[in-house]
Amino acid sequence: MHLKGSCLCNRVRFVLEGDPAGFFLCHCSHCRKGTGSAHAASLFLSGGCLRWLSGEELIARYTLPGSRHTRSFCSICGSPVPLALPVEDVIQVPVGTLDSEPGLVPDGHIFVASGAAWENGLELLPRFPGLPGGDGNSGGRARKS
Repeated sequence: MHLKGSCLCNRVRFVLEGDPAGFFLCHCSHCRKGTGSAHAASLFLSGGCLRWLSGEELIARYTLPGSRHTRSFCSICGSPVPLALPVEDVIQVPVGTLDSEPGLVPDGHIFVASGAAWENGLELLPRFPGLPGGDGNSGGRARKS
């Protein structure tokens, strides 16, 4: 598998090669905090190669004390970027940063027991191609459950 990706500001760019070892949507509290969303979407590549095309010097890392949870991100825009996990010889790839389609679907949801209560039933909510109402000023009020 050969993939290209970049961060939001496009200063960090990379190329990945490797064999897919798993594609998971993680709902743990660490991933929710790190993404600001319901889950992180991570592709794991085994025996892979991560090559930085630009911006490697802009990459910052954070490891949550007392855990194995590590984030790698662009220090300019905050976008997550791939992280080589040397212990496992695996590269963790935030799928949303890929510029090329991986051609895969997730293998499953993990750590759902610690998922946010508000994410239950998300598949039932209305879907809009852009902002609701077209102008961004209608249909966007939060509802109480």
